[in-house]
Parts: sequence; C-alpha cells; structure tokens
Amino acid sequence: MLTTSANATENERPNLVVILADDLGYSDLGCYGGEIRTPHLDRLAHNGLRMTQMYNAARCCSTRASLLTGLYPHQAGVGAMSADNHKPGYRGFLTDRCVTVAERLKAAGYQTLMSGKWHLRGKGNPLCTPTERGFDEFYGHFRAYASYYRPDLFVRHPAGRTQPQYEASNFYATDAITDQAIELMQSAGRNQAPFFLYLAYNAPHFPLQAPKEVIDAYATTYQVGWDKIRQSRLQRMLDIGIVREGAELSPRGHVTKVPERNGDSPYYDQTIPAWDTIDPNRRADLSRRMATYAAMVQIMDANIGRVIDHLRQTNQLDNTLIVFLSDNGACAEWDPYGFDNNPYPKNRLYEGDSLQSMGGPGTFHSYGTGWANACNAPLRLYKHYNHEGGISSPLIMHWPDGMSRGGEIDRRPAHITDITATLLDLGMATYPQRKGDQEILPLAGRSLRPVIENRPWDTRPIFFEHEGNRAVRIGPWKLVWTNYDQRWELYQIDTDRSELHDRAAEFPNRVREMQDLWHRWAASHFVETQRVQQPESGMPKIYYWPAD
Repeated sequence: MLTTSANATENERPNLVVILADDLGYSDLGCYGGEIRTPHLDRLAHNGLRMTQMYNAARCCSTRASLLTGLYPHQAGVGAMSADNHKPGYRGFLTDRCVTVAERLKAAGYQTLMSGKWHLRGKGNPLCTPTERGFDEFYGHFRAYASYYRPDLFVRHPAGRTQPQYEASNFYATDAITDQAIELMQSAGRNQAPFFLYLAYNAPHFPLQAPKEVIDAYATTYQVGWDKIRQSRLQRMLDIGIVREGAELSPRGHVTKVPERNGDSPYYDQTIPAWDTIDPNRRADLSRRMATYAAMVQIMDANIGRVIDHLRQTNQLDNTLIVFLSDNGACAEWDPYGFDNNPYPKNRLYEGDSLQSMGGPGTFHSYGTGWANACNAPLRLYKHYNHEGGISSPLIMHWPDGMSRGGEIDRRPAHITDITATLLDLGMATYPQRKGDQEILPLAGRSLRPVIENRPWDTRPIFFEHEGNRAVRIGPWKLVWTNYDQRWELYQIDTDRSELHDRAAEFPNRVREMQDLWHRWAASHFVETQRVQQPESGMPKIYYWPAD
C-alpha cells in the first residue's frame, strides 16, 4: 500500500477526484440503505471506506464554499446564498480572505479540472469563476439549478476554448458533465503531472427531469409510499451497519407553516400525511415524482461508472483518490407535495396520461417534504436545517494504492472543511498565510489521512449556521436551534442520531456552555446572530428562475 508521506516523490502523488451530488439524501444510495440502483458507487464503497458522520453546511453554495476552501462558509464569504448583503460573511461569492484547493494544488504542480455546477459566483461576479479561482479548465453552469435539457445554459472556460456542441434533442446535463470531465482527463493524461478533478453534478436537484425509460424502471417501486420506503430503508441501514442498533425513524413531519416573523419568510414545510390517507390521484403523481428522482440518481451513478472505467482503462484507478459526497440533505422545498405553494406555471398535479410526460423537457417540479423525509431516513429534517437530516452527507472514499479499508464503515464525525485539508495533505501542497497583500484565514479543516489509514483522529467542536438555524457538535453531544422555534435543543448523537430525545432540560449547564461556545465561534467567523434576509429568498421568488 502506497501512502503519501513527507519523503514521497512528487510523481507518487495520487490523482484527486471529488464527486459532489446535489441534494442527494442520506440514505438514497444502495450502500447507505437505499433501494435506488447505484452499483458503481456501491462497488466503490465495498472496496473503500464509508463515513457515516460527514457534516456539510446545509445548503448548496455554502457547502461548495467550504469544500473548496477548507473554511467555514461565512469565512469564505458565502454564509447564505448568492445575493450580496454587503456583510463580510454574506457576500455570495468567494472573497479574497480565502484560497481554493484548486489554486494551491495548481501551485504544487497539479492539473486542475472542473465539470459541473459552480454556484459561487454571486450575482455574476466575473472574478469568481472556476478559472479565476485556480481551475485550468471548466465546463458547467453558474446557476443554483438548471434544466437538464438545455445545453445553452452550460459554458466552457477559459475564454477561447471551443464550446461543446450539443443538440437539445440529445442533451442531458448529467451525461454532458461526464463527457466533458472525461475529455478533460484525457487531455490531462497527455502530461506527466497528476490531476485534480472536481466533478460537481447538479443531479438530483430539481427540476426533476430524466428520460422516460429510466423513470419507468421505478414506476411501481414508490407506489407503496413514503411510510413503507422509510421503514425498509431503516431495516437495510441496520443490516449493513450504517446506523446502530436501536436507531429510530424520525417522525413523518416536523414543521408546519408559521407566519412571517421579523422579516423572515414563512416556512412551508407542512405536516406530512400518512401515505394511505392521500387521494389516489395525488399518490400516483407523488410516486412518479420519486421515480423521476430515483432515475436521476441512477443516471448519475452510471456516469460515475464511466469515470471509473476511464481511470481503469488508463491505468490510473489504483492511484486515484475518489471522494464522493452530497452537498446537503434531501430537498424538502416546500411542502409534502412539492411546489404546490409556488405559482410556477409548469408545476401541477399530473394525472392519467400526463403522468407519462413527467420529467420531460418543459416540466418543472420537486418531490416535497414527504419524499425528502424518506430520502433522509432515519434522520430529522432536511436541507436548510442544522438537524441531522440537513447536514449529514453520505461519503465514500476509494484509493486502492493508498488505503486498505475495503468495505469498512467509519463513525467518527468530520466536516466538509476536512476535504480541502486532506487534498492538500495528499497532494503535498502548502497552504499560505497571505496571498499578495491579503491575509488568508487559517484552515478550519483537518486532514482525513488518519481516517484513511485507520489511525486515531481526535474529534473537535464542529459549528453550523444557515438562515438562522444553528448547531454545535462536541463529541457525542449536539446543541441545535431552528429559526422557527427559536430555542436550543440538546441531543446525545451517539445514541440518538434521529434527534428524538431532547436533553436540554436535564443538562442546562451543558446547554449554556455549548451555547456560549457557539456564540464565540459566530463572533469570530463573520456569522450574523440575526438572520440575514436574502433578497431572493422566500417562496415563490427564489424558485422562479426560468428552467426551460
């Protein structure tokens, strides 16, 4: 087994591939207990390592900021979404207080490649594109989401590169992102230097769109409904060891619509009904929505298989570290049935023959809180929130030459910032204190090399904030706050991962200590303790961008 060490030569350094899914639920993958067919990721897991407590930053762009800089998102300037609130932690784009892992690996001799979703440009900042922040080559888009059938939304950088030509009739975003990633790797393979590939799929983020023949393969799978899917997922998770014995399902629904308060938008996560109580026409619509989502995940897995095949065929697989994870928990936006509270004209109830058009060009829908609750099973809440369902990512690492943890599961808590620290460590790249005249903030993350090598790795406090939702994790304990409840809850995560038994009343001193620690962290990390209202946030505005 080759491990990169202080005396390793530069040509021993591994290729580095980070694959990021968008809005994938914690238990969607087969190797995490899901029923969706993901054989390629399952194979990586069974020959590599799965982590069960990798924490993200609860939202697409916030997690991307941390993943690429090794800083908490507010430190990097992306504490919320893409609008510029002119507050240090909420600029909507990567600020000059940070450097990206691509910048540092490039300085260390790596070829740096990206294909997929960027979402760190703010509102069109021309100085915050992948090729301005360390990537040699980029193909992808800059939106929060984009139609899977529109090649015109995707661009090739740097300037002067030939734009890939796709006809709308044969374009599907997940396939195209993979096409270009393989092309970039082929070009990189003609040089001697190792490469870093950031492969950032926008699947399975809404709009839920996939070819009909793949959706049809799941046509009956989800007709049993979310209650039975959650139960079957929990049992498989217990069987394969993703969750511990005694794990419980979170309640079916948690959040009801509350009135606007202090300028905040109302929440639309209405109580999720039992599946058998739903009107049959609505059940048919909902099961087809989930089938479309599952098709998107399966297609992403098949494309990851193409990347693996390329690495194998070019004799690079063994010395390539592949890291796969999701940017946040499953997307609940915004009610049990999807966008029913959003007046987007293409979102509607599909009935009869119209079910067959679901997921095609021109459609635009989500699957809602009911299925998000199932996709995060057994965890509580979803994307946006700092409860486990919002901030827990499935994470797979695979590196035949550098690790021998074939099929193992690691339960130590880690944070998305640790990915950058790991890549810099294995790539023998330095992290600067300054960039020109600008001081660079110290890394928040720590290298996962001890986890890869199955050595001791001390835990440390991990902090969270998004849209006023807060949390801090210290050892087995987690203190968490939701913006709609405005109170602290305390959970012992090692025995209560589903956050069902609030211990705050039993341990008031622990609550005070952890609360004080969170506030000290917030004060030193550009976090606003009053929620920063995004100009485009709140339904329906944020989801009214054209899709087709």
